[in-house]
Amino acid sequence: MKALFYRMLSLLTRVLGPWFFSLISGGIATGYFILLPRRVEVGMRFYRDLFPAKSRAYHRLCTWRQFVDFTHVFRDRLLLSDEGKITHEFDGRERLQAAIKDRGGILLMSHVGNWEVAARLLKRALPDLRLMLYMGIKQKEQIEGLQKQAVRQSDIRILSVDEAGGSPLDIVEGIRFLRGGGLVSLTGDRVWQAAQRTIPVHFMGRTVHLPAAPYVLAMAAGAPLFVFFALRTQNRHYRFSASPPIRVQAADRSQRESVMAQAAQQYADLLEAVVRRHPFQWHHFEPLPENERS
Repeated sequence: MKALFYRMLSLLTRVLGPWFFSLISGGIATGYFILLPRRVEVGMRFYRDLFPAKSRAYHRLCTWRQFVDFTHVFRDRLLLSDEGKITHEFDGRERLQAAIKDRGGILLMSHVGNWEVAARLLKRALPDLRLMLYMGIKQKEQIEGLQKQAVRQSDIRILSVDEAGGSPLDIVEGIRFLRGGGLVSLTGDRVWQAAQRTIPVHFMGRTVHLPAAPYVLAMAAGAPLFVFFALRTQNRHYRFSASPPIRVQAADRSQRESVMAQAAQQYADLLEAVVRRHPFQWHHFEPLPENERS
């Protein structure tokens, strides 16, 4: 049902224009805001950490803005089909180009900004790019399935990983792709299930746990890791940024955990700095696993 409604909304948007999508999706976002109190509480907790001096009413307003901002992800996906409707600038392009010519690299993305716009426009910005995305499989996914279909049509490879946990062969597949000069993208801020291997980091005044997989892959492949963001800076305009390469290298086995923890903290620090500059583009609607507040 969701997929059918989304197709109808997409068709009407192409006929009537993006304003129609913004109008309808804004109403839907407000409905979700009213009907999903648990997710609203997750957002309010986040904005309490971000703006501790502000009132509860302000935190609630910020969460509503977060919900509405998320609709731009779907609107801009539709506009990508028309060349030039979405524009971007790119800070760090040369870093990724150098990685492509060497042994590939890992793009560490996040639930901030719009990763789909980034992935599809990266293919246009870097003609020689071979890109593979690790993506979780959600049960009964509908709109997410349409999203993955659109990404595949952009000549981007998707390696689907079940929420119950991936296979060691997934890491092997990633290493092969990297050694062929490709870029592999993983999400650095989503833990899928309790048994997943994680690394504790300091983030927004708390000790939270982030997935270890990106750092395990970087160490196993000997490939550099780039923290990548795609932030909307104006209506229909994005700024892409790729950090200087982070090397996850250990002299011996005893140093592996500390080296991965250091790399994960670098990512968490960059993520926090970006979220503080673009607080409403934080599209993470689930709480991060954490220890007690530090």
